[in-house]
Amino acid sequence: MRETVTVDLPGRAYDVRIGPGLIAQAGAEIAPLLSRPKVAILTDETVAALHLDALTAGLAAEGITSTSLALPAGEATKSWGPLEQSVSWLLDQQIERGDVVVAFGGGVIGDLAGFAAAILRRGVRFVQIPTSLLAQVDSSVGGKTGINAAQGKNLIGAFHQPSLVLADTDVLGTLTPRDFLAGYGEVVKYGLLGDAAFFAWLEAQGPALAAGDMAARVEAVRWSVQMKADIVTRDETEQGDRALLNLGHTFGHALEAATGYSDRLLHGEGVAIGCALAFELSARMGLCSQEDPSRVRAHLKDMGMKTDLADIPGDLPDADALVQLMAQDKKVVRGTLRFILTRGIGKAFITSDVPGEMVRTVLQDGLRVHA
Repeated sequence: MRETVTVDLPGRAYDVRIGPGLIAQAGAEIAPLLSRPKVAILTDETVAALHLDALTAGLAAEGITSTSLALPAGEATKSWGPLEQSVSWLLDQQIERGDVVVAFGGGVIGDLAGFAAAILRRGVRFVQIPTSLLAQVDSSVGGKTGINAAQGKNLIGAFHQPSLVLADTDVLGTLTPRDFLAGYGEVVKYGLLGDAAFFAWLEAQGPALAAGDMAARVEAVRWSVQMKADIVTRDETEQGDRALLNLGHTFGHALEAATGYSDRLLHGEGVAIGCALAFELSARMGLCSQEDPSRVRAHLKDMGMKTDLADIPGDLPDADALVQLMAQDKKVVRGTLRFILTRGIGKAFITSDVPGEMVRTVLQDGLRVHA
């Protein structure tokens, strides 16, 4: 039940291996990359408690020694202090340019460890071992690394591709249902942005996938990673098509900022609500049928996910404040916000031609229900 997807970047191609049992075989997978049998692992305290022993045993089976630093779990770790701590620790471990750093955790650790590797000695190689569904299907693939700033998410970072990604689908069984479904928000996004057949497959297979069907999980990860790999290969540094991967993120990032990057709203939950809002906006602009946003919401609800602003606990700022937060997005070009909108399921496109008043109205209507 193993799958391999290759991210075919010229001179920097790498494999994403997907399937159960990969952590136990990490040593055999990573050994060919090493100039000496030693790695440094950056992880978080939650993942370390659950899986670090298995990883170090998998490495030791191939004679690879490892040291590890476990940082606090959570989005707050994607910031300057933990980055400085990580780089300083890697220097203390005497990690050389020929060595490999292992990012062992969810999206936060993957982004932070990848950025630390990018700036350490002007760039050392790293391996992603993503432990959340969100990281397996999205953040571990494609080389985006970075940290958050007070002004917004992911505003400080670098493109630095991993040398290998090991997506062990066994670890998905240790996620809370909420974390699993947050990751599923990114899986749905792939169907919505570019593959109506994948979305239809998810409508049929989603409940089995959530219930733990391993074959369905491997296939969902493979399909998502293949779509991302194809887009990244065409547009590594987001000059064009890669921005499609931000479907739902312009709204989602603003909502994350509005909730203080706290566990009131997880990233994947923000993306799912953002996708529903992007479809709603597209329908109101006459770009897609009104059935499309209804179908998106119906599937998210079937899966027990957050679908609307009303599903976010606590107070939210008004529509004007949310629009302001959206303006801080990385997709602003010459002061104009670019939106990922859709002409239907599987037909996303990038545009700056969006009436601000309509964005405000969509948010206002959602907030009215929220109140």
